[in-house]
Amino acid sequence: MNKRIAVVGGRPSPIHGAKELGIDVVLVHEVGAYEQEIVAHCEQVVHASITDADAIIKVLEPLHRQRSFDRIMTTTEAAGESTGKVVDHFGLTGVSYKTAHLLKDKVAMRDLLVRHNLSPVAYRSITGKQDAIDFVAQYGRSVLKPADGVASLHIHPCEDEASVLVAMLALEKANVTKIIIEEYLDGPVVSVDSFSFAGRHLPIGYSEYRMNDKYVEWEVSTPSTAAKPWLRELRALTCRLLDAVELQEGPSHSEFVLTPKGPRVLESHARLAGSGAPELVKRAFGLNLNRMFLTVPLGIDKLPDVSPEPQAGAAIQFFVPTSGTVKKVELDLPPGVEVRYTKVGEIPLVFLPFIFELGNAPLAVVVQKHEGDHIPPLDTVADCVSGYALATGSSREDAVAITDKLVEAVRFIVDPKP
Repeated sequence: MNKRIAVVGGRPSPIHGAKELGIDVVLVHEVGAYEQEIVAHCEQVVHASITDADAIIKVLEPLHRQRSFDRIMTTTEAAGESTGKVVDHFGLTGVSYKTAHLLKDKVAMRDLLVRHNLSPVAYRSITGKQDAIDFVAQYGRSVLKPADGVASLHIHPCEDEASVLVAMLALEKANVTKIIIEEYLDGPVVSVDSFSFAGRHLPIGYSEYRMNDKYVEWEVSTPSTAAKPWLRELRALTCRLLDAVELQEGPSHSEFVLTPKGPRVLESHARLAGSGAPELVKRAFGLNLNRMFLTVPLGIDKLPDVSPEPQAGAAIQFFVPTSGTVKKVELDLPPGVEVRYTKVGEIPLVFLPFIFELGNAPLAVVVQKHEGDHIPPLDTVADCVSGYALATGSSREDAVAITDKLVEAVRFIVDPKP
């Protein structure tokens, strides 16, 4: 008999090929929030708010009584805590609410790291402006941000009382009520993508980023050049971090800042990374994290014993043209590049359209904006909606150079007027 799982949310949901693997998938999603082509990979789709644990339990309970689920999983940040509650409710192995909460709540995470003597970073939970002013007076340049924020949204560096007041006002206007302040971590940001099974953690890929002045990542590339001198420490720190949050199985994505004092934890997530990172890991390290998400917890595939060595380099770069209205898009691409366009007038329901079907293309370009479309300013990762270039190279540097050229060959002619 086939294995049976429920997957909560996903854009796109990493369940392509599930039927061929002998896995029956019940997708839990919100009406109109998933691409129709994913339905072909599912046993069925049921509708519920993916952030409401009670609603998810209500739609899954009768299905679980008819034929029990082997796992209930998610790989979307919004559904992490709610899915954890559902996992606990059904008594299944997976990411518990405790683990999901520790990873989402940045104050709880920092408290935990202190208790485990891991990655020392000065921080404070903020209850008022004076807390932040006092912190900056003690530690100097700092960062104010939501304690449960994602996607580089509402991050405010500050270095004196005036900049603290500006940042606190901006957070207040954004209705952010739970705030953390941390010492500013100076250095490149890198990440480690891992997979866990039965409490054993396997670090796999390691990536680095290019960002704008708002800390929005517009390029991901692997294997990280910056991480290599710190690779032993990064892998060990990743495993200790995942032990501390009691992660038992599934994918995880942990971000670090390489400071002059060594790697420091920035944040971590019990899910597949965004921005196409699983595709980059597959190209560079030969392990398919999307497949592993389905197969390793169910015992179909075995978690490898050792971390893989890189076989190639890979990069994804988002198009970040000037904000405004598109007048025309011109392409002057070299031969051998796979090109895809989203449909005119249609907003994709997935963050990275075509990412799965382009998996075998060494060079690819996806154009998501057309004449008359609006390009937003790049304030958060969610604003990376104009398309992307994807490449495999002989090294990370080679892949980055290739995507640089692909991006140059796609010209968005934009009227910058609002």
